[in-house]
Amino acid sequence: MKIAVVILNWNGKQLLEQFLPSVIQYSNEADIYVADNASTDGSVEFLKHHFPKIQIIQNQTNGGYAKGYNDALKHLEADVFCLLNSDVEVTQNWLTPVIEEFISNSQTGIIQPKILDFKKKSYFEYAGAAGGFIDKYGYPFCRGRIFDSIEIDKGQYDDKETIFWASGACLFIRKSTFEALNGFDETYFAHFEEIDLCWRAFNTGMTTTYVGDSKIYHVGGATLNSLNPQKTYLNFRNSLFTITKNAHGFIFGIIFIRMVLDGIAGLKFLVNLKLSHVLAILKAHFSFYANLTRLLKKRRQLPKRKNYYQTNSIVWSYFIKKRQDY
Repeated sequence: MKIAVVILNWNGKQLLEQFLPSVIQYSNEADIYVADNASTDGSVEFLKHHFPKIQIIQNQTNGGYAKGYNDALKHLEADVFCLLNSDVEVTQNWLTPVIEEFISNSQTGIIQPKILDFKKKSYFEYAGAAGGFIDKYGYPFCRGRIFDSIEIDKGQYDDKETIFWASGACLFIRKSTFEALNGFDETYFAHFEEIDLCWRAFNTGMTTTYVGDSKIYHVGGATLNSLNPQKTYLNFRNSLFTITKNAHGFIFGIIFIRMVLDGIAGLKFLVNLKLSHVLAILKAHFSFYANLTRLLKKRRQLPKRKNYYQTNSIVWSYFIKKRQDY
């Protein structure tokens, strides 16, 4: 099985210098590529000088995560793509159990490894932890992470499990699956595009799997951290995009409740005097309204599947019932 590890880079020279050596050391089974999103920090020159054996794909523009990978993967021939963030430290034998799962299960189209926190290595990391799920209203959560509550890794998720979505920090996908799904939705730019991809895979009968025997450490927020209003905007907007496109059944009731919950989130930001985040939520909603006709057209073209969510409301479970771990 031919694997291509593809690291998307945008002005991440320092991250490449820090983390690329572990990828090279522990990825003998794979070809390694850096897909550069029109960096201006000398990343490409740095790679050519310090890592001359690494293959470089130079995208002409910074199209974010979604377009960046769509553009880069067109150039590659492999059975499986590993989409790997530039702020990830991989571990010995991280590829072996993933390869074994793809070989043994033809229905598995997407795989995520165990994702731990690079800064606190005994903890799971926010972006993916031990595999993702979603609630009825489109709020994502993970085994090992619900909202901001993050579990210590005690071996409780050292398993192999069918999940709903895999983290974009480290996402393995068959080339045939990626092409069948027409890649990422480029209107997302960044954030939630991997959930949309996995949801579309679910709706077509493909399986996304968590493989706990494969382990990586992720810094998280290295490109766009949680304090950035742009991240708030993209998360709220793209979440609404994803529900509209992919959810089964009558979506307008779901969207209405989601709007109410988003409003409560906005009030919380307002109380904490984070006005830029309040504006980001409003901007996200106006963008959603502006794109609604296009989204409904896409919805009509995509298959739907029941029982996509694991719980009615993770907001109710977490904030009212005080259940803070998976």
